[in-house]
Amino acid sequence: MNTRIAAAHIITSILQNSGSLSTLVPFYTKKVPESDRALMQQLSYGTLRYYPKLLCYLDFLLTKPFKGKDKDLEAVIVCAIYQLTETRIPSHAAVNEAVNACKILKKSWATSLVNAVLRRFMRERAQIDEDLNGKVVFDTAHPEWLINHWKKAWPEHIRSIVASNNSQPPMTLRVNINHYNQAEYVELLKQAGIGASITHISSDGVILEKPSEVTVLPGFLTGAISVQDEAAQLTPYLLNLMPNQRVLDACCAPGGKTCHILEFLKKKYKKSGGVVAVDISKKRLARVKENLERLHLKAKLIDCDVLKVNKWWNEEPFDRILLDAPCSATGVIRRHPDVKILRKSTDIKKLAMLQLELIKAIWPTLKKNGILLYSTCSTLPQENDMVILSFLDVTPSATLEKIDLHAGLETSTGRQFLPKIGEHDGFFYARLRKL
Repeated sequence: MNTRIAAAHIITSILQNSGSLSTLVPFYTKKVPESDRALMQQLSYGTLRYYPKLLCYLDFLLTKPFKGKDKDLEAVIVCAIYQLTETRIPSHAAVNEAVNACKILKKSWATSLVNAVLRRFMRERAQIDEDLNGKVVFDTAHPEWLINHWKKAWPEHIRSIVASNNSQPPMTLRVNINHYNQAEYVELLKQAGIGASITHISSDGVILEKPSEVTVLPGFLTGAISVQDEAAQLTPYLLNLMPNQRVLDACCAPGGKTCHILEFLKKKYKKSGGVVAVDISKKRLARVKENLERLHLKAKLIDCDVLKVNKWWNEEPFDRILLDAPCSATGVIRRHPDVKILRKSTDIKKLAMLQLELIKAIWPTLKKNGILLYSTCSTLPQENDMVILSFLDVTPSATLEKIDLHAGLETSTGRQFLPKIGEHDGFFYARLRKL
């Protein structure tokens, strides 16, 4: 399959809310030549990263928007404008490939339109930029509703959030402490000709200078490392894990935190204890199993809706619970730029209601004096502080425990990490103890 056609199909599916990058890119990767896969991924991720801004250009250039059945043409044009503005691809190549794409998509009637729009953009770009400058969506390449939320929550950090979200994410590894420490693994990478440095806030992390195929990294196949963001690597330490505890990882897929908990227990206490991992998705739970097998770890996996406690809980209480709750993913936009399109303002209230419902459901499974660690990859207080405060208001047996860290921002209930260029993603933690 033609590389730009594959990218157009991916973008079109997302515009039509018929998939996400995490599902579509692997599917189309198999359809393009191996030599073109990096370009396909760059065009797909890059176009969606700047889509809100690119749509401003398109609205300026067109007299009326494309109809639903012609979203593929919209995808072709915004992908071409992305190439013209953000890449070193020659302008004539970007335009010619866009025109040819119309023919491949069996929409030859649009070739003259696409050609005219793109050539006008190249001629008049300076004036168009001048006319559009000052518009929030154009200046930030983010939906306006999201910018408004951040302006209210993090007015001093809005520029850095936007810049981080529009940057390439770093590739961060979690070193299995049963194999190596950070310094040892950095040296191992150096010997393999791969540049890397240790993370700033995680004692187990390594950041690569350049992204790499995981299979070529030393020790990946034997369980020495996993790919995981730096902020997410704090989980086992914030749980205050002790020997012989029962631990629940609710909403566990894809299993990064489950495995890290087990690695920590194995290193510190020579045994992993009883870890139960629950997730509603059988497909995603299969990934947890794959990760456990690669790392030579064991946990009890349960395919069930966490809210249906009576179906998965045997009434033996847990000493520790991790609730990595489903969220807006507004802290990981640079890794999942389709969030800018797929997520809507109305979703936030619904997600907050689900998050509160999840805490209430699993709280009875926690032992007295036990700890529940609540986490999200959201940067919105509605999903973080406000959820925890709502839970505390109706739960006399719950009390907050302060999280003392040198990194992140202290909030009314926990610790908020905002995305930083070249470092960690956006993440939130709150720790509750059962009286």
